[in-house]
Amino acid sequence: MAININNLNNASQVKQKLEQQVQTKQQVTQNTDISQQAKLATRDSVSITPQAKQMSELQKKATDSSPALNQKKIDELKSAITSGDYKINPEKLASSIANFEFELG
Repeated sequence: MAININNLNNASQVKQKLEQQVQTKQQVTQNTDISQQAKLATRDSVSITPQAKQMSELQKKATDSSPALNQKKIDELKSAITSGDYKINPEKLASSIANFEFELG
């Protein structure tokens, strides 16, 4: 049985070629994945539901129609609280809280 020693070097060249082909395939796969992700990213979108639009409109109306602050009354209340002259009517407070909760449902 004869051994051909001239092709011993050829095996390592074949192995290098196979490794290069594998690397090339991996790069192509990675590039394909990246391009597919880019395509998907450009397809992403956001939509606002009708309920969200309605909520936004209601919020805008509420801020537009809110009564103006009466700075004079605010200052009077602050000074009354600071000086200890502000008196709380517990019955009126309890009634107001009950009415508020009743209106909430």
